[in-house]
Amino acid sequence: MIYLFWGEDDFLMEEALQQLKQELGGNSLAEVNTIVLEGRKLSPDELKLACQATPFLFGKRLVIVKGLIERFEPQEKEAPQPRSGERHRKEGDVQAMVDCLRGTPESTVLVLMDIIEVKKNSLKNNPVFNAIGPMAQVHSFPVLKGQALAAWVRSRVNSLHGRISPVAVERLVELIGGNLRVMSNEIAKLVAYADGEIISEEDIRQVVDSAREMDVFMLIDSIIDQRSSVAEGILEQLLQNGINPSQILALLARQVQMMIQIKDLSAQKIPATEIKGRMGIFNDFIWNRIIARSGKYTLERLKEIHHNILRTDLAIKRGLYEGDLALEMLVAELCQKA
Repeated sequence: MIYLFWGEDDFLMEEALQQLKQELGGNSLAEVNTIVLEGRKLSPDELKLACQATPFLFGKRLVIVKGLIERFEPQEKEAPQPRSGERHRKEGDVQAMVDCLRGTPESTVLVLMDIIEVKKNSLKNNPVFNAIGPMAQVHSFPVLKGQALAAWVRSRVNSLHGRISPVAVERLVELIGGNLRVMSNEIAKLVAYADGEIISEEDIRQVVDSAREMDVFMLIDSIIDQRSSVAEGILEQLLQNGINPSQILALLARQVQMMIQIKDLSAQKIPATEIKGRMGIFNDFIWNRIIARSGKYTLERLKEIHHNILRTDLAIKRGLYEGDLALEMLVAELCQKA
């Protein structure tokens, strides 16, 4: 049997694989009969050898191949036409791989796992997929958004025997976005924290790290807009929620550093998608907020702000000012100069 798991969400893909392993019998013998291969350089003979091997004291052999289908995806950019001999060799490589896949014995469960962007033409012109797709169980895993993501959050909470309010679901989706690996960890913390009670928006504020970071986003926004009274109110709320001055300064510094990096990389004409990947920003909401915010400052001003934050942190550590007072002075200064 052949399974094809493809898409952008590796977390859902891995969960589907774990579910399949459980169905096959998740024990030590199953592990002995499992092999993971790198498909980007895998030869047909190597794949055939792995698939044709007889299971050891177990009903099935599980062969997991990562990146094989992606390897045969057509390149978006037009490349020079290959020479006749080279073209025939590539066609022969495709056919040899297809023949090997089609020859997978009943004793082997073959799982092909590929990180491929889910879009209209994905896999449409992939020769290996087109050849083996009809005989495989194909499952796509796009990044969840909107209502699909909210439904997943509710389902995840329920699976952990927890409960969550609709407002809290919206807040989690806004804060974390479609990064299900992070979302899963945060949900587990929230269910434990709520201890049988309904997870509320306030619980998220207390437990989820990115909720605190979102408050810092709002603090920076108010500084940029020179709304000193709003900035002071947000700062007071952060301190009342138990975040110490050093944590607030660290979050402020991180946000300013991100703005500096984005401005610098953008000036180098690096595409936004690549910048997101380099910086590990997978939440479109957060990305859009940072972009909008960084556009209001020059690179020189951002560096000055960063220097002021570090100077304040040093003043607190040296005992020159109490943390709360030092932060209040910093926010007042930044609001005046913004």
